Amino acid sequence: MQKTIFITGSTDGIGLETAKRLLLQGHSVLLHGRNPSKLKETEKALTKLSSDGLIESYLADLSNIAEVEDLVKAVASRHDKLDVLINNAGIYKTNNPVTQDGFDVRFMVNTIAPYVLTQGLLPLLGTSGRVINLSSAAQSPVNIEALMGKVQLHEAFEAYAQSKLAITEWSRSMALSIKDKGPAIIAVNPGSLLGTKMVKQGFNVAGNDISIGVDILIRVALTDEFKKATGKYWDNDSGRFASPHPDVLNPEKCQETIKAIEVVMAELKQSIKTW
Repeated sequence: MQKTIFITGSTDGIGLETAKRLLLQGHSVLLHGRNPSKLKETEKALTKLSSDGLIESYLADLSNIAEVEDLVKAVASRHDKLDVLINNAGIYKTNNPVTQDGFDVRFMVNTIAPYVLTQGLLPLLGTSGRVINLSSAAQSPVNIEALMGKVQLHEAFEAYAQSKLAITEWSRSMALSIKDKGPAIIAVNPGSLLGTKMVKQGFNVAGNDISIGVDILIRVALTDEFKKATGKYWDNDSGRFASPHPDVLNPEKCQETIKAIEVVMAELKQSIKTW
C-alpha cells in the first residue's frame, strides 16, 4: 500500500537515501531542505527514479520558528493525510551556533523544530501514522538554561548530545500523553558514526555505511514490527529496543524539557508579532 512520507533534511545523507529507497518502492515522498537550489536539484534527480510515487519539495530553515510554522501550513494545505513524519534534519558543528533570536541552533533544529512540526502535523497523522525522531547514542543531560537561550554551550558535541537527549525525552513524553489517540512516536538512534556529511565534517572520519541508518528508518516507517512501539527507543547499534538515558524515563525531567520548549516557542512567536 502506497504511503505518504515527509522527511526533513532529505537533500543529502540518510534523509536523501531514505527518500530514494521509498520512491523506488512506490511511496510518495515530501522532501525538505533549506537550500533552494539543492532542493530543486534533489527533486529533479529523484523524479527520474520513479513514476509511481508523488514527489514534492518544501523549503524551510528549521532554525527559524516562523519558517517551521509556515512549513506545517504548507504541508497541511496540500495534504489531509500523512502516513509518516521522519524528523531527520540535524546539525552538529556550525560556524553560527546561535540564531538571530539568541538560541542555540542545535536545540532549535534538532529538538524544537521537530516538536513544532510534530504538534502541527498531528491532525494529518491521525491514529495510524508514525513519527520517527532521530535520536543518537550521544545523549547528555539537558541544560535547561541553554535550551532556553540563557547560557551558551561552547562545545559542539555537548550541545548536540543535549539536543538529542531532549528530542528523545519529548518523544516519550508526547507518546505517553496522546497514547492511542495519535500516531506512534518512536525515537531512533540510526547508528553511530554513519558516513553522513555531518559525521565527516564533525569527526573527520569517513564513517560507516549509511545504509545501516536507511534500513532501520524504512523498517520503523513501514513494518508491523513497530506498529505499537510508541514511546519506545530503538538503538540501532545494538539492534533492539533499549533503555535510553535515565533522564528519558524520568517524567519530571521530560516535563521540564517540554515546558522549556513551550516557553521558547511562546517567546519566538511573540517576537514575530512585534516585528
